[in-house]
Amino acid sequence: MTVSEAKVVVNIAKHLPEMAKRLPYHKAVVFPEGRDKQGRVTYTHYTCAQLNEKSDIIAAGLVKVGITRGVRSVLMVKPCLDFFALTFALFKIGAVPVLVDPGMGTKNLGQCLAEAQPEAFIGIPKAHVGRILLGWGKKTLKTLVTVGSKLFWGGYTLSQIEALGKAAGPFQMAETQSEDMAAVLFTSGSTGVPKGAVYSHGNFAAQVESLKDTYHIEPGEMDLATFPLFGLFGPALGMTTIIPDMDATKPAEVDPEKINEAIQNFGATNMFGSPALLNRVSSYGVKHGYQWPSLKRVISAGAPVPGDVLDRVHSMLGDDVEVFTPYGATESLPVASIGSRTIVAETFVKTGEGKGVCVGAPVAKVEVQIIKISDDPIESWSEDLLVSKGEIGEIIVRGPRVTRSYFNRDASTKISKIVREDGSFHHRMGDLGYFDDQGRLWFCGRKSHRVVTKAGCRFTVPCEGVFNTHPGVYRSALVGPVVNGAVKAVLCVELNSEPAALKPLDALRKELLELGQSRDSSSFIDTILFHPSFPVDIRHNSKIFREKLKVWAEGELK
Repeated sequence: MTVSEAKVVVNIAKHLPEMAKRLPYHKAVVFPEGRDKQGRVTYTHYTCAQLNEKSDIIAAGLVKVGITRGVRSVLMVKPCLDFFALTFALFKIGAVPVLVDPGMGTKNLGQCLAEAQPEAFIGIPKAHVGRILLGWGKKTLKTLVTVGSKLFWGGYTLSQIEALGKAAGPFQMAETQSEDMAAVLFTSGSTGVPKGAVYSHGNFAAQVESLKDTYHIEPGEMDLATFPLFGLFGPALGMTTIIPDMDATKPAEVDPEKINEAIQNFGATNMFGSPALLNRVSSYGVKHGYQWPSLKRVISAGAPVPGDVLDRVHSMLGDDVEVFTPYGATESLPVASIGSRTIVAETFVKTGEGKGVCVGAPVAKVEVQIIKISDDPIESWSEDLLVSKGEIGEIIVRGPRVTRSYFNRDASTKISKIVREDGSFHHRMGDLGYFDDQGRLWFCGRKSHRVVTKAGCRFTVPCEGVFNTHPGVYRSALVGPVVNGAVKAVLCVELNSEPAALKPLDALRKELLELGQSRDSSSFIDTILFHPSFPVDIRHNSKIFREKLKVWAEGELK
């Protein structure tokens, strides 16, 4: 048998036993269990060896109760040691975890779980109560596992699963292949209906390699994971994943003192934080003199990070440390990346001039191109789809970390993928952008958010960047409500809450309209409306729900 014909096992969980052998006593996951009488946080943890052993035991027990290779298994467990052990156990089995954001609302949750057609449900008691009351998965579920105390709904507890696993003896990891389904990860639904992106083991493996190579992550680092799903990459990359004392579903409301506490307690070297979290923590941190010399990098995703937020975070970091803002999506991450020093020194000024947001050069092993804007499916690839350099169009990507389809959403898959003759494919990001002369990608907003009036097509991010430079503006959003049968270009504004920035709304509106006239990208505004607090996405609390703002604006104008 040749090497090419040999069976090559690709399982995203394979990194864990490798790390268990290489660094058995290195902490894999650290979790805040509570606080002592003095208010100091107390922690519990798994070492790499312990997490590997625990996930083996759970995997063996799950197989005993029917959760085997290919079984789609909803996992609704809060960030904790059990969450990590269960996730790696499912990967080791070759089962398919179905991961959804519980904060997306009961209607979206029900729709997502109906589409996923799960055969197993693993959750905390509260999740099982919701499952019963709302009928989640009632037509397809066969196996129930409760993490905690099981009440009247039957099935097994995690303790029973572990007992079965211990009795089963040594566990052998499934020999999954690169194209085998590894998980179904639902998008946040911030720009439409949540869709289940089908991840293969090859997708995950490519993603891990890309994160390691792009950010030069070394085994032995300490990772503060404020977003649980990103925290799963920690053990795969050889990092200790530190779960902070916070509600992961509300990053914009995080307690800055608890984030600082976790960084100082462990000397965190890597930190992920959404723009909303960084804004809150840096505002507080600057006032209270926070310094984070241990951090080698901060990674932020979910939305562009404003320049003033980057400046504040810089003041707490070492002189050569940056905030990296990778561009990507659930279907493909990372696609491009840029460091904050470049943003602050160069590109943020251009953002304020209406050029969009620079998201950096494409990372290695991903092909990024720009095609003509269209809302229709594209049946096959053609070079004629490409735009000229510098022209705004839709961003498409191709590479090993790009997911091939959505689960049970053929129509969404068709409109999001462009198939080539060789069987490879491009994923349409649904985002608009262009390349500059240096080969850097600039983001201009979602395709579905562009505002098309009689005067032409307008793009959200270039327009908003101009208005966001005004000290009275916290953030803005361009929407296109329909008024008397015509689309209007309306700028919604959320005010800066700082007292020094406040002024009468009529005066502010006049200043903003004059500011807009100074740039072509923002000179077309028909009306400015002031909104008390923008609706934002559940996952990162950073993406603006422009669809909801559009409905609100229509009501205001009528």
